Amino acid sequence: MKAHYRVEPRSRRLEDGRARHAKRTQPRTAADAPSPLAGPRASLGRVLDFMRLLWAVDHGLTRVSRRMERTIGMTGPQRMVVRLVGQHPGISAGDLARTLHVHPSTLTEVLRRLTEHGVLERTQDPADARRALFRLTRKGLELDAQRSGTGESRVRVALRSLSDQDLAAAARVLARLAQALSDGER
Repeated sequence: MKAHYRVEPRSRRLEDGRARHAKRTQPRTAADAPSPLAGPRASLGRVLDFMRLLWAVDHGLTRVSRRMERTIGMTGPQRMVVRLVGQHPGISAGDLARTLHVHPSTLTEVLRRLTEHGVLERTQDPADARRALFRLTRKGLELDAQRSGTGESRVRVALRSLSDQDLAAAARVLARLAQALSDGER
């Protein structure tokens, strides 16, 4: 932030010059102060630096999800379900949960909302009446076809700059991390 100064008589400037200089060098608010953790050299160590990046990705996905809800009427997780059901019509709730790496109860509310909003059609599995199968409705097909303003469009742009090798390495790291985090649940 640029400081603004008034020109005062020379005698007054000499008297309290040090105090004024000290005031000018101090940030005006806490928000103006540089963070000791900001910048490329502020390492927190291997694990915390990596977790900080994961936190940034998670925070970014949450922001995009909220924006998607305002603009296209569905959240990021709902969009993922629509995309998966679009690619696998007749998929069961259990298969969706396994694909998304979530507990089926976590998915129940998402499926209920999408069904209530006319995006998904829920049918009973003819082979097993306990299983629900999901397909996209006409509205769901339109939402599935939408490509702009979605979280995946942002990810697609970011991935374009990566080589296949870099993407494969990132996928291996994330898969290993997902496995390590889920091992603690068992």
